[in-house]
Amino acid sequence: MKSLKQLLTLSLVLMFTLVLAACTSDSDVEPESEDGAAEGTPAGSQDLVISEMSDIVSMDPHGNNDVPSSNVRYNLYNGLTVLNEDMEVEPGLATEWEPVDDTTWSFTLRDDVTFHDGTPFNAEVVVANLNRVLDPAMASPRMFLYEMITDVEAVDEFTVEITTEYPFAPLLAHLAHDGGGMISKDVIDQDYQQALDAAGEEMTADEYYELRDSGDAEEVQDAISSDLGQYVTENPVGTGVFKLQERTPGEQVVLERNDDYFGEAATLDTVTFKVVPETASRIAEIEAGTSHVAGAVESSNADRIANGADTTLDETESMSLSYIGYNTEKEPLNDPLVRQAISYAIDREEIINGVYDGVGIPANGPLAPGVFGYDENVEGISYDIERAKELMAEAGHEDGFDISILTNDSPERVNTAIYLQESLQEIGINLEVQQMEWGAYLEETAAGNHDMFVLGWSTVTGDADYGTYPLFHSSMHGDPGNRSFLSDDKVDELLEAGRRETDEEARLQIYSELQEQLVEAAPMAYIHHQNYLTGMNSNVQGFWVDAQGIYHLDQVTIEE
Repeated sequence: MKSLKQLLTLSLVLMFTLVLAACTSDSDVEPESEDGAAEGTPAGSQDLVISEMSDIVSMDPHGNNDVPSSNVRYNLYNGLTVLNEDMEVEPGLATEWEPVDDTTWSFTLRDDVTFHDGTPFNAEVVVANLNRVLDPAMASPRMFLYEMITDVEAVDEFTVEITTEYPFAPLLAHLAHDGGGMISKDVIDQDYQQALDAAGEEMTADEYYELRDSGDAEEVQDAISSDLGQYVTENPVGTGVFKLQERTPGEQVVLERNDDYFGEAATLDTVTFKVVPETASRIAEIEAGTSHVAGAVESSNADRIANGADTTLDETESMSLSYIGYNTEKEPLNDPLVRQAISYAIDREEIINGVYDGVGIPANGPLAPGVFGYDENVEGISYDIERAKELMAEAGHEDGFDISILTNDSPERVNTAIYLQESLQEIGINLEVQQMEWGAYLEETAAGNHDMFVLGWSTVTGDADYGTYPLFHSSMHGDPGNRSFLSDDKVDELLEAGRRETDEEARLQIYSELQEQLVEAAPMAYIHHQNYLTGMNSNVQGFWVDAQGIYHLDQVTIEE
């Protein structure tokens, strides 16, 4: 087999043989203005420009899980709690909280917060938001974060009680998640009203809420599901340090400072998230100063940025996972022996060194060190080509088979797929690589229209529940996270036990057993826990990326 370095030397040629299922945006650089300068280029102002590989998918915090969208939404919305740099829970829109009993928490809310539309934040807003993310009509892929909640009650204007079906240890961390971002109640009401009107339902939003609370809204929920969320996406109104100025889908999102922010106001006047698919173009922009930040720069460019005259590199250890997923509902991947065989045929060290230039550590399972529940003693599947061949024979596939793998337009994921295309030939598997644009890629893998795929997941709460439940529970098929479509009774049992147990030692034992079970089930090949690499122009100060991969922009300044 060719070495990975040789393969990647040929990757530009091989790229022309990929099946291009969708085209990427051609908006690599901003249009020029009449004076020849790129529009949005700062000229002595505090206008930050961030070039990103992919466009956002949704402005609705209850809508989806992708990192580009979360980076924008983090600055638009606030949750009841936040996680600090050490992944510890701190006050957000709630100033304090205390348990009422084993399943009920009382939250005291800030009384000085208004939304971008001027409406007040209060307990009724919290009720409206959590009821929305739990509404079956919303079909939120983030429902799993809060599905244990049975009641949300506004005790008074600034006190809310949240009751769960069972004691749920990570609740405070889950409330800090982007999916717990608070939307203006006026916008929520208009979102429902627009969906009801579009479905021809002759009722007001308030009448729908009453019907929903009575448990008799199933027919209406089915009718409004396809339209619910559109108004929020077009009118994203939160309480965040920035608010929406404009969005041009496929090109850019522009945020402006919220001068009425309840905390310390941002220094920046605006932040532009600009879609620049090509890595070389993103790096060239921060070198030239037409962008200030270049997101998702590959490790192969790290030295260029770190040693550049006008650029610096931000490298952050993450709690994330890169992996190769298998559609466990499709033949022959419905056989765990086949999935194990493919996993044994993957040399993770070679991928880390050849694709990621040695940045990151091999993954034995879904959880990164530092995540609660990680067990260093669990032995994952490591590279063993002879064992892979034995398993293929045991599964009745001595002669191999043809299969395909999907990837988005991330060069590192494309190169990982190309490596796999070569390495799996050793066990008789002919792998076709199909590259897709980010949004289309997420839709296809959520719908199960794939054999294999290359993707990642970040355990943003720092707890094993988030790092495993959405990826592997049978109720999470598709968009919520289980794009492997795994259905395993033992895995489900352990996942449910882990989120119900409150004793830390008992939880650790449950997640240790779960990680052992996932070795056998082999729903994915765990590649590595990577570092986030972000390029910056040297005049950017105060910018940092947390372990979740989220940009923190509230204290950023641009020096002249």
